[in-house]
Amino acid sequence: MKFPWNKADAEPATKSGAAVESVDAADPDRQGPTVGKGRPTPSRREAENRRRAAGGGPVRRGPVAPAPKTRKEARQRRKELKPELSKEERREAAASRRSSAAQRRELMMAGEEKYLPAREKGPVKAFTRDLVDSRRYLSTLFIPVALIMMAYMFIVIKNPVLSGLAMPILLIFVAIMIIEGSFVGRQINKKVYERFPDTTEAGFRLSWYAFMRSTQLRRMRIPRPRVKPGDVV
Repeated sequence: MKFPWNKADAEPATKSGAAVESVDAADPDRQGPTVGKGRPTPSRREAENRRRAAGGGPVRRGPVAPAPKTRKEARQRRKELKPELSKEERREAAASRRSSAAQRRELMMAGEEKYLPAREKGPVKAFTRDLVDSRRYLSTLFIPVALIMMAYMFIVIKNPVLSGLAMPILLIFVAIMIIEGSFVGRQINKKVYERFPDTTEAGFRLSWYAFMRSTQLRRMRIPRPRVKPGDVV
């Protein structure tokens, strides 16, 4: 016996069957319901370990080691990870580092632009150095005179009259340096403007740079002088 509501129950089944038929018609190659892969999806760590094992690399197992808490523990861990070098290998590595440092210093002293300090770089600074190195200055004697005066004061320290002569001599020498430095600064700025009319490096800083180089002994100048006193620059 059918009741009025039996028709409503039958309609979803009919629709469901029609939907299945439409899906089968759209995909005739489909054979039955989809079957799962039958195993859990591997984690990221497992996948990385498998890739390392396939490529011949080491396989990481277990949790990552915690960060070292002390410097001693960090040094010990570095020793464990870093291969131990023999005495001959350490000696060769140290010799190689010393040779490399000596080579860089020699290139810097020769005036190679790449190895010069930042304050020494540029064509304007190179031209200024050549101008300073092509002349002799009384300011170059400041360091030797200062050392001689200090030794003199220690020798005659018990004689106040003789020890008191050192300070006036140093003050006179400082006054000569100031006068000479101002003259050198003006001359060098003038020649730099003639050679490099569009430069922005001229001025007080360039004058100070030239003055400081003029106070150094020639063998102590960095980089080493390229010209001799009296050469035309």
